Amino acid sequence: MIESRICELVGIKYPVFQGGMAWVADGKLAAAVSNGGGLGIIGAGNAPGSFVREQIKIASSLTDKPFGVNIMLMSPFADEVAQVVAEEKVGVVTTGAGNPSKYMELWKIAGIKVIPVVASVAMAKLMTRVGASALIAEGGESGGHVGELTTMVLVPQVCDATDLPVIAAGGIGDGRGVAASFMLGACGVQLGTRFLSAYECTIHRNYKDKVLKANDLATVVTGKRLGHPVRSLRTNFTREYLKAEYGGVSDEELEAMGTGALRLAVQEGDTQRGCFLAGQIASMVNREQPAAEIIRELMEEAEAILGGAGKWIK
Repeated sequence: MIESRICELVGIKYPVFQGGMAWVADGKLAAAVSNGGGLGIIGAGNAPGSFVREQIKIASSLTDKPFGVNIMLMSPFADEVAQVVAEEKVGVVTTGAGNPSKYMELWKIAGIKVIPVVASVAMAKLMTRVGASALIAEGGESGGHVGELTTMVLVPQVCDATDLPVIAAGGIGDGRGVAASFMLGACGVQLGTRFLSAYECTIHRNYKDKVLKANDLATVVTGKRLGHPVRSLRTNFTREYLKAEYGGVSDEELEAMGTGALRLAVQEGDTQRGCFLAGQIASMVNREQPAAEIIRELMEEAEAILGGAGKWIK
């Protein structure tokens, strides 16, 4: 079995994190992943503290294993969610879309392991200095908010820049991606898109079907003009958004176009106005499975690949 520093750090069997996908990663999915030996993560997104507390209670009722909460720091509810996870003493907090420094003391006092998502070496060094427990190096192949660097380029540079455990994310969909991540220096992986096909993932059927039918060129990045690019499946929404983004529409109008689009995709399956976030590995997701089976399959594939790696050396 693959053993890793991250397993000991957060108390999990397999070095697999489930991405904290906003509107997608609820308490039920997080619990299923944790019960399967990985680290399930509740996505706080733009939700208020009361919603996050409710999802924590749901996860706690379904698993006795560690799980985490992802906090999007640009959310207007970030302050109250930061307080909720401290009060609930969640095992792990992952962060994105900002700098979590101002919350570090609060979370450390609560005994929380803080694992920020980073998209650059500079951010990795900063998070190391302010006391992060580990880092998630996420490449631009991932779904949702993305950075400039690819996973292949970012992960080894982040590993060289810190002594903290590094989890690779972005473009990982099977055991080959897991094995490659370890060879790049990571000690764990985070997957989002692959878990969209989990039975326990409660996204609308239209969303799940779009992922299962995706091909290799199915995703596109929008929002670069506003400074927060997002990767999603190509849909009527993304076509209209791209026209507006590179047309004469103001920033305010462009921002308004995207407001609520993810919720429409997740909850209503709206194929015209919804934004269906997914990473570039969507075309590799072709069947529904229990979350625990996904994790076991990833690990079995990765172990077989790593076990046979010696054939390349003479």
